[in-house]
Amino acid sequence: MSQPLPSPLPLEGLAAIVTGAGRGLGRAEALELARLGASVVVNDFGKTGRDGSGEASATPAEEVAAEIRAAGGQAVAHLGDVADHEQARGLVQLAIDTYGKLDILVNNAGILRDRMIFSMSEGEWDSVIHVHLKGHFNTTHFASVHWRERSKAAGEPVYGRIVNTSSEAFLAGSAGQPNYAAAKGGIVGLTTSSALALGKYGVTANVICPRARTRMTEDVFAGFQEPGAGELDALAPEHVAPLVGYLASPAAGGVNGQLLVVHGGMVAVVERPKVAAKFDTAKGVFTYEELDGVLSPYYAGRPANETFAASEVLGLKRG
Repeated sequence: MSQPLPSPLPLEGLAAIVTGAGRGLGRAEALELARLGASVVVNDFGKTGRDGSGEASATPAEEVAAEIRAAGGQAVAHLGDVADHEQARGLVQLAIDTYGKLDILVNNAGILRDRMIFSMSEGEWDSVIHVHLKGHFNTTHFASVHWRERSKAAGEPVYGRIVNTSSEAFLAGSAGQPNYAAAKGGIVGLTTSSALALGKYGVTANVICPRARTRMTEDVFAGFQEPGAGELDALAPEHVAPLVGYLASPAAGGVNGQLLVVHGGMVAVVERPKVAAKFDTAKGVFTYEELDGVLSPYYAGRPANETFAASEVLGLKRG
């Protein structure tokens, strides 16, 4: 049972955008931000296929916005493709025009076009990079312009929060998702760069790797940790949304440039990569023979190049 919320609400008076919020994770995140007091722009392109196919529809975004309003919150819907630079500009402008400003940006929109690297077409690669990585860039760009201008006009930092969505596919590898894994790794780089660039304006940027059973991941998590009767699914999006609410809040003002894995009542803070081993040449420049002499024995002692099954990396068990 959730605890009573404090008064005033943690996000009261703040305006948020959540992309890809018509279903799944984005929907749960939009509802949570609204529950915490934020006014929300619910963005969703509304296409029916998880590969980005089908006709665009305002229905998913409008239904979530209506759900927020029915619960006493403030929300408007936005039908638009965040991968389109001008439509992303319009999304940010809608928040500013409707609520007078933008305070929180949650990037969640994405598609899947899975294929092994040797079978993937150029179009399958480009489309996933376009929606995930360029989509994150587009909204972040226009939000950051807004915050920088506000900060300069005020002569002091403003309130700004970015929460981006990556995936453990970039951490653990995903054999049939080279496009998705690459896009998600790029999002982490975008986030850490944005965190450094925007911190002086009062803006934080963090990135999450959520594990959730949604339309996007229904085959990935099929058979994993199925909930029992009356139990909340350990992979339900509702386990992820509270972390997004926290990162969007004033309480997380000191959290910046961080990567967090979240699912089923667990949050893990991921450290930046560390050097596992270091070798120095005995001469001025390494030779092939010297490298063979130090690196080959090192890797020979490591099990299968430390490649693990996805289920082992993700800590999941089939039901």
